[in-house]
Amino acid sequence: MNTTSTRPPWARWLAAGLLATLAPAAMAAFSVTTVWDGNNAAKPQYVIDTDAGLVFKVRGYDNGASTTSAGDISSLVYNGVEYADPARGTQLNSGADWLYTNVSAVTVKAELVSANGTVTPAATTNGGVVTGSDFIKITLTSTSTKGGVLTHYYLVKRGQPHIHMGTHFTEQPDVHGLVRFIARVPIAKLPSGGPAGTAGGLVTYGGQSYWAEDLRGTNGAIESADIFGFASTDPRYGQSRSKHYSNRRLKDWQILGGTGPGVGMWFWRDNHEGDSGGPFYRSLLQQITDTTNELTYMVNYGEAQTEPFRLGILNTYILMFTDGSLPTVRPDTAWYGVMGLVGYVPPVGRGSVSVAGLHGRVAGIPYTAGFANSQAQYWVDADPVDGHFTAEGMLPGTYTMTIYKGELEVQKAQVTVTANANYALNPITITADPASTPALWRIGQWDGTPQEFINGDKLTFMHPGDVRMASWNVGPYVIGTSTPATGWPAYQWKDVNNGLQVRFTLKRGQNAAPLRLRVGLTADFNGARPQVTVNSWSSGIPAAPPKVSRNMTVGTYRGVNRLYTFDIPASQLVVGTNVLTINTVSGTAGAKFLSPSISFDAIDLVALP
Repeated sequence: MNTTSTRPPWARWLAAGLLATLAPAAMAAFSVTTVWDGNNAAKPQYVIDTDAGLVFKVRGYDNGASTTSAGDISSLVYNGVEYADPARGTQLNSGADWLYTNVSAVTVKAELVSANGTVTPAATTNGGVVTGSDFIKITLTSTSTKGGVLTHYYLVKRGQPHIHMGTHFTEQPDVHGLVRFIARVPIAKLPSGGPAGTAGGLVTYGGQSYWAEDLRGTNGAIESADIFGFASTDPRYGQSRSKHYSNRRLKDWQILGGTGPGVGMWFWRDNHEGDSGGPFYRSLLQQITDTTNELTYMVNYGEAQTEPFRLGILNTYILMFTDGSLPTVRPDTAWYGVMGLVGYVPPVGRGSVSVAGLHGRVAGIPYTAGFANSQAQYWVDADPVDGHFTAEGMLPGTYTMTIYKGELEVQKAQVTVTANANYALNPITITADPASTPALWRIGQWDGTPQEFINGDKLTFMHPGDVRMASWNVGPYVIGTSTPATGWPAYQWKDVNNGLQVRFTLKRGQNAAPLRLRVGLTADFNGARPQVTVNSWSSGIPAAPPKVSRNMTVGTYRGVNRLYTFDIPASQLVVGTNVLTINTVSGTAGAKFLSPSISFDAIDLVALP
């Protein structure tokens, strides 16, 4: 069959890569059009017209390079302007042929779907044009050598300039050990990041507003290949920028994106039920360079990982085009139910959990309820007045419910979720808050964060060596005189500020019995843990925690909360001034800010129970 002769002229132009020159009116209304690169029937691409000013193209064949793979979005034209980077795909991970080791075969299928679920596949007849009136589905499938299957969808609802996506996998991709989708946009088309208050949005420090992930003007890496600094001739010399500093806690953001002349591109996220790490987890989200604005939607991420990856969940998210304005309403997704998506669970197949209140809260601190099992995770904020909450849209199953004071676990319970039902509990009394134990003295607040300490307000958007950080080296902390904000650093490194000291006074009688020192950490790196000395007495060395990837320098203090206790013999305590020294110890080497380190939550001295 001579397919070339049956194609209209504009279809041949598309095949030659001239999509951006076409006016939207030249395209077929709401359609999938099959075109062939180089007039080669083995090289199909699928052109999707949303009938809303957005026309995009999905590559249907292996191009022999990870930068341009099967399943990539190879063109993104909105209102006649091309927003795709021609050199690299807008793609899953670094291309679908870089998902699983030794696997390059990827299948791509294009279909139209009616409101009642009837499927019409893409075709090569009629010039390759298939029109419809409701929905379009593009399905990418990759199978690992172990039999795991990853399925990725591009979904379109007629009349919306949005690309809905879904990613489902039964085995974690192992080439990069993560799952992400990246939209790489030429910088001239999308030169700005998001506004303040959004993921990757503007931050303000010292009166200057900027995007912490904006690498423009930097002159090279200061750590690894992903944290950058400025030349000595630049007024910003000593400051740091990195894609890692675009992060926000999962519970705090809904949208990430950027703007350019007459356009806004935004990822609208789902509830992250298939992610791991819980409500306070942070990961990179965006990178702005001299050439591209890279909007990165992380489905899951391995850096500073706190729990195993979750599999078998349909993770959904939406790439939205606007005139530059920030979306405020989630687009309708009820139509997902007719699309035949692997792993889709409708609202009626989900349940909820409600708790009538929380007793024993500390005023002024927010409380969060988290739910987790091996399949899914959820969270909800507790009411600030009485602590009541309801978590909705949960997959059926048994979950560990954790109540967090700030980011610190203070209560746990088991709950069971059933479809289309609510699991209701009476008010819960918090019994595991370490702050409820009276202390002779306390440094910091038991809330699971180091934010009240020196540099605690800057940890998530700059490197610890940034010139805007206060010195990490401090003199002895004097109980009754010093304050956490000026007297105690958020982090301690083995090779930077080891041997932090606390001086405290005991009255006669207070040293008559052993006392317990409690050191709470929010994270650790390279097997680090604390060892203490009090006067002439030294504690033992605790067992080493599991090692994790970089965490203290990539914009997060979030790890596994650990509580270390050291019982100090009464014979080693004196009336008057006592000197406590905290050392970070580890059998692992490392230099400066990559040496073993710990992040403080709180430190106190209490009576033995």
